[in-house]
Amino acid sequence: MGPIAVKKQLTPFLPGHVLAKTGGEQAIGAISAAPWGSPSILPISWAYIRMMGADGLTRASQVAILNANYIAKRLSGSYPVLYTGKRGTVAHECIIDPRPLKTSAGVEAVDIAKRLMDYGFHAPTVSFPVAGTLMIEPTESESLEELDRFCEALIGIREEIRDIESGILPRDNNPLKNAPHTSEVVTADDWDRPYSRQRAAFPAPWTREHKFWPSVGLVESAMGDRNLICACPPVGAYAGVGEGVDE
Repeated sequence: MGPIAVKKQLTPFLPGHVLAKTGGEQAIGAISAAPWGSPSILPISWAYIRMMGADGLTRASQVAILNANYIAKRLSGSYPVLYTGKRGTVAHECIIDPRPLKTSAGVEAVDIAKRLMDYGFHAPTVSFPVAGTLMIEPTESESLEELDRFCEALIGIREEIRDIESGILPRDNNPLKNAPHTSEVVTADDWDRPYSRQRAAFPAPWTREHKFWPSVGLVESAMGDRNLICACPPVGAYAGVGEGVDE
């Protein structure tokens, strides 16, 4: 849970910690294992366990493991899958390894992650727990149809990478290196890329029916991490807000 900021008079009511003599420890003590952790996470977990019950939790775990293995099996022909057991199975998550593609096509995990946006998917975990890989955790809540769409997207991206490997697409100017493609870019008068607008914006059949348009195009990742830009209105825009409301 995120940090909590309060005024001075509320300090005694903040959660404390057994290893830190600050905050409101004398008033309420620690409420989680992490220093000054938020108590909100505790009733969420408790409510989930109570609503699911023993049978529900067992079933959810079984389906989550089944979903992860289904994805691992479908993608194994396109990407290496790490950490499989003796029978070739994984646990509740599967890790696909695109690292060899950096040599063959100049493509890295982050390129695949950004291209997935054009297919309508937020990327799974990138570079954790193994740098340069993608960790996929489908959980128990995804339908077979959604799992298939996700797998088709990653398989489609692998075919695009094959076009780079074969020289059909250049290594430095292709759908992955330019992803994601915004509506502004695709509908602009000028188009100088070595692939079609359709391939850029509609790489899969379902994107023609329900298209998610990324609002921002390619951003250099490290620069974006190091230069925080607030999209909030300026402070002056809040002038007068709340006037007349009893404090």
